[in-house]
Amino acid sequence: MSQITREQILTILQSIQHPKKGDDIVTLGMVQGLVIKGGEVGFALNIDPAEAEIMEQVRKSCDTKLRQVSGIDKVASVLTAERSPTKEIPAAQSPVKGSGALKNAKKISGVKHVIAVASGKGGVGKSTTAVNLALALQAIGLKTGIFDVDIYGPSIPTLLGVTEKPVQSEDKKIIPIIKYGLTSMSLGYLMKQDTATIWRGPMVMSAVKQMTNDTKWDVDGELDVLVLDLPPGTGDVQLTLAQTIDVDGAIVVSTPQDIALIDARKGLDMFQKTNTEVFGIIENMSYFLCPSCGEKSDIFGHGGARETAEKLGIDFLGEIPLHMDIRETSDNGTPIVAHQPDSDHAAIYMDIARKVAAKL
Repeated sequence: MSQITREQILTILQSIQHPKKGDDIVTLGMVQGLVIKGGEVGFALNIDPAEAEIMEQVRKSCDTKLRQVSGIDKVASVLTAERSPTKEIPAAQSPVKGSGALKNAKKISGVKHVIAVASGKGGVGKSTTAVNLALALQAIGLKTGIFDVDIYGPSIPTLLGVTEKPVQSEDKKIIPIIKYGLTSMSLGYLMKQDTATIWRGPMVMSAVKQMTNDTKWDVDGELDVLVLDLPPGTGDVQLTLAQTIDVDGAIVVSTPQDIALIDARKGLDMFQKTNTEVFGIIENMSYFLCPSCGEKSDIFGHGGARETAEKLGIDFLGEIPLHMDIRETSDNGTPIVAHQPDSDHAAIYMDIARKVAAKL
């Protein structure tokens, strides 16, 4: 089967016209964040909020056309809207850098503490780090949950090996999935259904808020900590969470390369501007350990994240190697902290978890 290409997707979407503007949605620049992973396609339509109702029908038409293409198994699309530049935050509401959570930030019901795991760019192993960190926090005695809010590429279902769907309680709350003792919720658990209906609204920001508030996080008892697996970058989801949820602290995951570190600094800057405390940086794929001889090779460079942390005056939380065991357990839905809890690799995550727990 031939691989689906970006050009194929855009050609198909070019056949869909904007109901009012007399041109197609691609030419109008409305298609953003296009992601293709195997047979899965995700994208956003950037719209005028006043046109949300009619554009929801356009979004559904996009999904229908793409699902008809051989090789496309799943389509995840959302509507989003850029904030109008004329609607600035009044000066009186702009918090001073380092003053803590924004004034309208709220605690999540059933959760004591919230940690956000972020990255400035994709492909650095953020989700693998987030799920193993969550399992490590649980292993040291904290009742832990994980919330996958990566709209375009939710990874937690794969990393935890979850195939079942969440159900609703009598009071209309979504019951999270418990796997390896970890309370989990992911937008990926719901992707095969009508996303707009499930999220009760077309906007990305509204969807995240709805999922946060409608999940019964304390289904197995109040959570000591909820780990948020954020999408890469500094977009709508990250800003929405920073403005509406009382996040105790953020962790930024990077690889040693200069380009990854540049993007990581952008992520750090975003958290500082939204007055979210940064717990520290983790360097993932820090070095390669040969599974046969154990030789250590710095194939991506080494120590860049530590140097960045020192320059910015924030904590360096640890180095995680690039190793087959971590990759294979992740791909198989058996994270290494759960599957090989006594391994050297699990010990690294445990050490990071203790450092993070000390900050709560």
